[in-house]
Amino acid sequence: MSGLLAALGLFSVLPVPASARTPGPGVLRWLPVVGLVLGALAFVPALAVWRGSDGGSPLLAAVLVVGGLALLTRGLHLDGTADLADGLGSGRPAEQALAIMRRPDVGAFGVAALVGLLLVQVAALGAVLADSCRPAGLVAVLLATTAGRVGVLHAAARPAATGSSLGVLVAGSASAGVRATATVLLLAAAGGLPLAGGGNAADAVWAAAAVGVALAMTTALTAHAARRLGGVNGDVFGAVVEVGTAAALVVLAAGVTWT
Repeated sequence: MSGLLAALGLFSVLPVPASARTPGPGVLRWLPVVGLVLGALAFVPALAVWRGSDGGSPLLAAVLVVGGLALLTRGLHLDGTADLADGLGSGRPAEQALAIMRRPDVGAFGVAALVGLLLVQVAALGAVLADSCRPAGLVAVLLATTAGRVGVLHAAARPAATGSSLGVLVAGSASAGVRATATVLLLAAAGGLPLAGGGNAADAVWAAAAVGVALAMTTALTAHAARRLGGVNGDVFGAVVEVGTAAALVVLAAGVTWT
């Protein structure tokens, strides 16, 4: 439980004992569980404005969920996304790109990445909620928030970039067994939870596809970032979370469009 509490203290605003806030090499293995907790909590405000399918405002509900996730994480992953976009967008060598990423300001590439990702997440989730009952909507949110964080487990298998304090603590800490177990469990949940939420076989297939695409997208992003920066760091992890979440939601939105 100390690892879970450390993960909650590091990656969310949820209160944990001060003694449990020190991250260690095993903290990342709890990140998918953190995604489940945050996804469930962020979904609660949506229930005030959305009753399922066309009842209420699915778009406003999507805004509340995405905004809730940002608040629950202190914007940590969004900040990392903006920093990585500025660093990679600069086209500079690794050392200079990392220096740009450490600056406190957000550049044009970072702003464009944040606006684009948030718009995609809100629009995609809104499309999903417009065609879903409440249990199915919750399943969609949980799969998306967890998929991005399982992507971080895979990203952590790479060496840490120079000067990365967070990367030194957690990069390489998720073993192959942990990564494989988390991936298999997520795919199994993607196939089973839609059925439990009132969906059909097609919904389960699309949910599994959403997880697969999200992991493929995060793997590609991690490989590109590691090649450009010489390794991974906390900003890469943050971008992986946000890109994985967006990719999963886009595929789920495609599913409600074509089924």
